[in-house]
Amino acid sequence: MSNLLEIHGLHASIAGKEILKGVDLAIGRGEVHAIMGPNGAGKSTLNAVLTGRPDYEVTAGSICYDGKDLLAMSPEERSWAGIFLSFQYPVEIPGVSITNFMKSAINARRKAAGLPEMKPAEYLKLLKEKMAFVQMKGEFAKREVNVGFSGGEKKRSEIFQMAMLEPTLGILDETDSGLDVDALKIVAQGVNALRSPERSFVIITHYQKLLEYIHPDVVHVLKDGRIVKTAGPELADQIWAEGFDSIDG
Repeated sequence: MSNLLEIHGLHASIAGKEILKGVDLAIGRGEVHAIMGPNGAGKSTLNAVLTGRPDYEVTAGSICYDGKDLLAMSPEERSWAGIFLSFQYPVEIPGVSITNFMKSAINARRKAAGLPEMKPAEYLKLLKEKMAFVQMKGEFAKREVNVGFSGGEKKRSEIFQMAMLEPTLGILDETDSGLDVDALKIVAQGVNALRSPERSFVIITHYQKLLEYIHPDVVHVLKDGRIVKTAGPELADQIWAEGFDSIDG
C-alpha cells in the first residue's frame, strides 16, 4: 500500500527567509508520527506548508498526499480531502455556536464530494454520538466556538471537531503547549480513540510528555530546516533525557 503522505526535498521560505532546507518525510496509512525539534527548527513552517498558508512560499520539492499533488490544492481543498489541523492557539469565533460551525464544515466537505447536505436528524444523531465519544456535555455544543473556554475545553472541542470530520490526516501543531496533565490526557485519549488503519497523525511538539500518552510509531527530529534523525519512540526518551543537542545534525 502506498504512503498517505510523501514529502521530497521540500524547501520553503517566509518573507524571503528560507526555513525548510530539504525536508524528506514519508507517512504510511494508519501511522502516528511525532516531529520534535527546538524553537526555530521549522516545525510550524512545515505545518503551514502542509495546510496551505499563503504567506509561506515553497521554493523546491514536492508533497504527495493520498496520490495527489498537495501543493496544487487550495487550503479549502486540502481540508475537503481529509486534512485536519489542531491549532496551538485555537481562535475564538464569537456569535457562532459549535453546532452550527460543525454543520457548516461537514456540509462544505459533502458538497465538495458531490454529496447532498446532511439531513437535520442525521446530523443531530452524529452530533450526539461524537459528543458522547469525547465525553462532552450536551450544553457544550450550544456555546460559541472557543469563547470563554479553558485550555482543556478548547482541546476537547478540537478533538470533538476531529471526531465529527473523521479526517484522513490529523495534524496536531504543538497542541500540548501550556496544557496541564488533565488537558494532555484529553488530547491523547481522543487521538488514541481515533487511530485506525486508514487514519494517520502528525504530532508536532517540543516535549516528550504528550508522547507518554500517545505512543507514536515513528519519531523525527527537525533541526535547522531538515529532518536529521528518524527512529522509534525511544528517540523521544533520549531527547527528554539528553536534550536536542544530543542529536547530530
